[in-house]
Amino acid sequence: MAKRGDLGLGRLSEPALLVLAALAPGSKHGYAIIRDVAEQAGRRLGPGTLYGAIARLESQGFIEPLDVEERGRRPYRITEAGRLAFEERLAELTRYQSALLQLAAR
Repeated sequence: MAKRGDLGLGRLSEPALLVLAALAPGSKHGYAIIRDVAEQAGRRLGPGTLYGAIARLESQGFIEPLDVEERGRRPYRITEAGRLAFEERLAELTRYQSALLQLAAR
């Protein structure tokens, strides 16, 4: 059973959140997701971590596979439900950051 605010993603694991963030601007295949996450977030997602997160996100309807491209690469895109989950999680993290900054300023 999903807890309030987790939208069925457990605690919205960091790899799942990174995958959703990488797919927010448009569809990408696995290697492009790994590259973008490494460049933008400074995190290296191994193939097992990446494809585990992709499988969970896909089973929950947050991303969907597209037709296989040349060189056998399968791109994925974020769904409307995935975009909503991502935006809600970002809002939650923003509130959390604000609360931490307020506590630290005391």
